[in-house]
Amino acid sequence: MSLFMDRHDVPGTTAKALAKAHQLDLDIQENYGCKALTYWFDEGKGIVFCLIEAPDKKSVEEMHKNSHGLIPNQIIEVEGNIVELFLGRILDPEVAKNSDRFESFINETAFRTIMYIDLKHPLINSKPGDDKEIEVTNLHYNLIRSALKQYYGREVKYTNEGLMASFTSVSNSVNCAIEIQKGFKAETKILAAIGLSTGDPVTSRNDFFGDSILLAKRLCEIANGGQIVVTSVVRDLCKEKKTDLARDVSIKILSPVEEKFLNQLMEITERVWNDAGINVDNFSRQIGLSKAQLYRKTTSLTGTSPNEFIRKYRLNKALKLIEKKNGNITEIAFESGFSSPSYFSKCFQKRFGILPSDYANTIT
Repeated sequence: MSLFMDRHDVPGTTAKALAKAHQLDLDIQENYGCKALTYWFDEGKGIVFCLIEAPDKKSVEEMHKNSHGLIPNQIIEVEGNIVELFLGRILDPEVAKNSDRFESFINETAFRTIMYIDLKHPLINSKPGDDKEIEVTNLHYNLIRSALKQYYGREVKYTNEGLMASFTSVSNSVNCAIEIQKGFKAETKILAAIGLSTGDPVTSRNDFFGDSILLAKRLCEIANGGQIVVTSVVRDLCKEKKTDLARDVSIKILSPVEEKFLNQLMEITERVWNDAGINVDNFSRQIGLSKAQLYRKTTSLTGTSPNEFIRKYRLNKALKLIEKKNGNITEIAFESGFSSPSYFSKCFQKRFGILPSDYANTIT
């Protein structure tokens, strides 16, 4: 069977009413080939997320319809291990399972803060797997894991490019990010860019925490090494929790207007980055701004001009293509939107301190 998570918008509902609704699902679940595993409830927002094993989405709808009548506003398919990594469980908590019928209240929100860490300056002059790379990789890995443990972060994904983690507490996520940046500054030359966003597991993208993950990654795209970039929601929640964002690390807070522009900028960049014919004129038309407005907003947000922003994005993509051995240097140059291999090599060396051909030779 497949695993689904649905979203119910039920303002004004109580935890006790939802406990009864969950039990009604359990009473008739077998009639629809379903297994209602658990749910999360955010009483302040009036949102419920249910986790259900089922043959298909229709079976989930029919079970809910005929048990308590609450039809899901949205249903997405998910993976159990991913749900557990982000939310900490895939079954009812023990306190709920061991309580009397209808008296087991789950009042645990599925709202999470998502941290994405991007390593801005990889060890590009060392061969993958050599002693230097292994030593520093282990160092930053241990620094990150130590901070996650200290601030109750759940590690979701780790690669040689970076890491993603989930936090129940926004205050812990901010303090964890600060701890990581301090550790990196003191112990290693590798600089990290950290993005912090927040959100619910089922949103408009139909991907599990899709909106929050995407935004956290995009925040890293505009962060300098050693910087933490956070959304306005993170800032507001920190104010509520009296968490101080004015620390001795670089923290950039985006306004809602800046977040909207960032998403517009990244959506177009992600779509056209490998088009050699793209320029500021047609880019500005696609985003609906004049060239002057695009330049002003992009430099204010990213610290670089639109041309430089696209070039850096292309080079980062090219770096990954080289590491994956997706063609020779000439093929990768054209695939990354550069007009000539020689210009690509010049830009690559300027950004990373090594020729792309030489870097390719280090990849075993």
